[in-house]
Amino acid sequence: MTYNVGITMNDINQSKIGRYIQQKEGYKAFTPFDFPPKGGFGISPKLYKKHEEAIRLVGKLDGITRLLPDKDFFLLMFIRKDATYSSQIEGTKATLQDAVAESVTEEKSRLQPDVDDIVHYVEAVNYGIERTKTLPISLRLIREIHERLMTGARSTQHSYPGEFRRSQNWIGGKSPSDASFVPPAPHDMNSALGELEKFIHAEDDYPSLVKAGLIHAQFETIHPFTDGNGRSARAMAMLVLFQEGYDVKQFFSIEQYYDQSPRDYYDALQKAGAEKDGDISLWLEYFTDGLAVELSRVKERVMQLSRDLKLKGKLGRQIPITERQIKILEYMEVNNGFLTTKDTFKVIPMTSRDTIIRDLRYLIDKGVVRKVGRTKASRYVLVE
Repeated sequence: MTYNVGITMNDINQSKIGRYIQQKEGYKAFTPFDFPPKGGFGISPKLYKKHEEAIRLVGKLDGITRLLPDKDFFLLMFIRKDATYSSQIEGTKATLQDAVAESVTEEKSRLQPDVDDIVHYVEAVNYGIERTKTLPISLRLIREIHERLMTGARSTQHSYPGEFRRSQNWIGGKSPSDASFVPPAPHDMNSALGELEKFIHAEDDYPSLVKAGLIHAQFETIHPFTDGNGRSARAMAMLVLFQEGYDVKQFFSIEQYYDQSPRDYYDALQKAGAEKDGDISLWLEYFTDGLAVELSRVKERVMQLSRDLKLKGKLGRQIPITERQIKILEYMEVNNGFLTTKDTFKVIPMTSRDTIIRDLRYLIDKGVVRKVGRTKASRYVLVE
């Protein structure tokens, strides 16, 4: 059984995307097959179900974000979160807080190197989102995004910002002969990029999220730049989803899922291009699982940031609050704005009385809640 992509179940485990071909220089380079293959890529019932779950979560997140009072603020926070994880998977160690703080307090020339990588990513994604209003996703746009990603940014070698490579590159090892992966030779790379661009704009029956996953994998396989291919591929996948209408106010991010295990990320990609048993369906299942996990996570982050923003609006400033304190405030919001000390043991069980009292005193000191009464019947009330 398949879904509108012209391939039988018997072919699903043979969804290879290329093969290694001997080069005259003595090494083998991975050369993609026609993309997409004439028979299409198989979409199994299992993968289709994962896609439907991700779509359901997109709808839930979209409903939540429609209620946000300051969408520009939230968009900034989530694009910066995405940048943090995209840089971490390639070795950058700066945090989200670093990126936000540096963008406000430091001149670009004084940025810490890790933070500078994140700022480059933020600027490139922002540029791409704005650019898609007048220019479709294309090789031209990808080069423009890469230029903004890599100009002035750190790189493991000369990155030639905005230029596709003209020579052979490789991953791992000291040369193509002992590398763990050798992307297509330049002449095959250009042909593969042309097919990928056509696929992006083709009218077909692939589910949108699956198509984004196929584009992501193929771009990583082609590896058209000397450096920054991973960041470029993930930025492009985000733009593909945005263009397909799955922007959920542009808060969507998948980078944290990748960052949990960079090895799983690269293993999934490499399995898609394995010479003997390459199978793109394994990557697609990993990709759609990531969408579902991260959409759920982002939904929770949106709700938490929404609460933080409400507090900032009340107090005129942002204050840090812990997960326990968030649970206390959530309980108060749905219980007429108050709770007793006894209630807190239900809200945050397995917590000592001293810790609970300390949390409540903190919220009082910050002007978020106030205490009413002095006896055992006293209660804590949200400050209006």
